[in-house]
Formats: sequence, structure tokens, C-alpha cells
Amino acid sequence: MINLSGDIHSLSDFQRHTSEFIAQMKETGKPIVLTVNGKAELVVQDAVSYQKLLDMMEYLETLAAIKQGLADVNADRTSSLAEFQQKMQEKLSYFQTSCNC
Repeated sequence: MINLSGDIHSLSDFQRHTSEFIAQMKETGKPIVLTVNGKAELVVQDAVSYQKLLDMMEYLETLAAIKQGLADVNADRTSSLAEFQQKMQEKLSYFQTSCNC
């Protein structure tokens, strides 16, 4: 959900004062919500802040995957390397016979 209590401006205002808005975003690191006909339509942010957001998402996704892996180990929902290799070999064999490779 977009926090509409933040910095909100019309798209036309942003177009008229783009350089000032860019300077503001670089200084504060906060995005700007742009409206069209009074309705929030776009969120604009500087590249450094966007990259930080992407990095944080990747970090959180990694933590979630680790947490799921640990839960799988604790619940004994794992297989040995030998079982995994056997399943992959079966899938590879099926693929090779299916495509006549």
C-alpha cells in the first residue's frame, strides 16, 4: 500500500520542476508519489534508493528461503544426496527418451 501521507505531487508539477524533485529525492532518499487527476498513479525514486530496496528484497527472500530450509530439516522433509541424484537421473533419462536426444 502506498503511504499517501508522504510527498505527493501532480504529474504536471513534476514535469515542470523535474530537476528540483530529483535533487530532493537524492537528498532525502524518499520517493515521491505522483498523481494524475488527483489519484495516485506513479511512484518515483532515485536510483540509489531503488537499488537499496532491491537489495533488501533479495536479502529478505534469502532469509525466508533459509528459514524454510531449516523448517524442512526440522520436520524431516529432506532427502539424502543419493536420493536426490537418483531422482534427477530418472528425470534426465525421461527427458532424453521423450525428446529422442
